[in-house]
Amino acid sequence: MLPRVPRLKDANLLVGFDANDDAGVYRISPECALVQTTDFFTPIVDDPYTFGAIAAANALSDVYAMGGRPLTALSILCYPGDGDLDDLEAILRGGAEKMIEAGCVVLGGHSVSDEEIKFGYAVTGTVHPDQVKTNAGARAGDALVLTKPLGTGVISTALKRGTAREEDVETSIRSMLALNKDAGEAMQRAGAHGCTDVTGFGLLGHAREMALAGGVTLEIDWRSVEFLTGALEYCGQGAIPGGLKNNRAFVECAVSVDGAVPEPVLRLLYDPQTSGGLLIALPEESVPLVPGRRIGRVAKRGEKPLVVK
Repeated sequence: MLPRVPRLKDANLLVGFDANDDAGVYRISPECALVQTTDFFTPIVDDPYTFGAIAAANALSDVYAMGGRPLTALSILCYPGDGDLDDLEAILRGGAEKMIEAGCVVLGGHSVSDEEIKFGYAVTGTVHPDQVKTNAGARAGDALVLTKPLGTGVISTALKRGTAREEDVETSIRSMLALNKDAGEAMQRAGAHGCTDVTGFGLLGHAREMALAGGVTLEIDWRSVEFLTGALEYCGQGAIPGGLKNNRAFVECAVSVDGAVPEPVLRLLYDPQTSGGLLIALPEESVPLVPGRRIGRVAKRGEKPLVVK
């Protein structure tokens, strides 16, 4: 479908949507390029303030994944015309305070009346044109680092079912609220070659995009992947979000599973994340410079784009 959408050719367009990158990048001078992205979704937690803050962190993540620094944001809001105004204020306040934490100015936004609440931001940042990190940057021999644990989708599903422990939900919320700012800055200093943030398509979904764009194979060591407390347990109990099933159905044909991977672990590798971590490809010697866990390596293109072993 996307190839049929008309596009204006422009030599200053550095990153478009051809390789499913996290944001677009447009050069405005030899020293500066704009990074632009947008993201919004329905509530995934009960508390309005927390929902607003998570929505902001999630939207900002795409700029960090491209190696950029967020500057401005416009809010996107769908809210019932007869909805609770105190809840609305809390959503906006949560988002605004997270934007302040990121040093990003909220310029305004747009809202429509809708029975289903949705909230997020369009974010603009900057990056040096020579320092853009894309899906296509991973090189054979690179290490793979993931900066946050997996499992927010499964834990959110367990919460909706009433089976999630409060302490596990709180841990998941803290992870979603954490900005990828420090990780993004660290990967620039470490000379990272490529990056993507792990969100709705899950670890393997986003890893597939990186592998295909770079013409490489990503090898994931499942024993090195960190999961949120309780995620494996809830997954084993059947708390499987619809997005996980969709991700697996779409991506599984690109994955070679080498050895006996426990089924709950394999499921969580497809788990859709909200405000997830960065998946970074960087030189092996630079791994200690970036927060997170080394979860695998980049190899020359093999039979399948992804190998889990």
